[in-house]
Amino acid sequence: MKTKIISITEGGKEQDKIYQEAAEIIKQGGLVAFPTETVYGLGANGLEEAAAAKIYAAKGRPSDNPLILHIAEVKQLERIVKQIPDAAKKMIQNYWPGPLTLVFEKADCVPYGTTGGLETVAVRMPNHIVAKRLIQESDVPIAAPSANLSGRPSPTKASHVAEDLLDKIDLILDGGSVGIGLESTIVDVTVTPPVILRPGYITKEMLTELLQEEISVDPALIQETETNLKPKAPGMKYRHYAPKAELIIVEGSSYQMARKIEELAAKQAAQGKQVGIIGTKEFQNEYRTGFIKIIGTRAQEETIAKNLYRILREFDESQVDIIYSEGFSSEHFGQAIMNRLLKAAGNKRIVLSEQ
Repeated sequence: MKTKIISITEGGKEQDKIYQEAAEIIKQGGLVAFPTETVYGLGANGLEEAAAAKIYAAKGRPSDNPLILHIAEVKQLERIVKQIPDAAKKMIQNYWPGPLTLVFEKADCVPYGTTGGLETVAVRMPNHIVAKRLIQESDVPIAAPSANLSGRPSPTKASHVAEDLLDKIDLILDGGSVGIGLESTIVDVTVTPPVILRPGYITKEMLTELLQEEISVDPALIQETETNLKPKAPGMKYRHYAPKAELIIVEGSSYQMARKIEELAAKQAAQGKQVGIIGTKEFQNEYRTGFIKIIGTRAQEETIAKNLYRILREFDESQVDIIYSEGFSSEHFGQAIMNRLLKAAGNKRIVLSEQ
């Protein structure tokens, strides 16, 4: 298979033809990678089991890891789920389109090949002009996990997609770099109160305030992965987002954390290892060893999220042996950042005691 890569900007007859071509691929059961506001997705017709199977094959994704259906209008939701609970209606009204995925009881038209064998289906309405237009032109819900090889850092630009999936899929729509850089928040609305299955830009605090009830977090998010877990949402069971090098997260207070990272990096370098460091602007003067990448500032966690996957991929290019990263807050958006980092590290962490 030869993958076609097309740069797309909105407007003009030429763009209309591009969307029509992409939509025809979806209708014919093919695979199209496209940008969303979170990461690039790998799309196929979510109502065709054979099309969903192609996603799993291209990514090397375990078949029990469910896919997310992407829609462009709320009326599409009514067709693919059995019911829309009141809590879900509030979240839809406030956060759709946007980086929020909701898990519902699936309608019969949604195949088990899309849901990983579950009776539930994850759905979101992306807030990206290319994604919305592609869904509208295709006129079907599009199943779309991140457009990368399973386990690799998610793609935040088209070149990342090509790096992993070139000649494994039909088309890549290049819409430039994405805005957020981390996958959507996933919330299970089949239970009361709703439960967060994956943290993201829409935080626990935001949802608790909206619904005026405490939103819980699935225990699987804060425990080591269970091999017998039946994942209800993407990212719950398997190691994800991982660089090729060993990644270790160091958690601690203030400069104690940064100084420990530099100490560990120096020891590894003295043994002849190529070392990478992921740090923030607040502590950048503490680092002197190895390949140092400043991911953003703690004052604006959005900068950290946007750069995370890009930096993990850059370390692969640098061929480092080990990476040390600062840890982040377990509240607000920091919870999503730590969730992705710990998945990438296989839960390898060093927690420093208070001094």
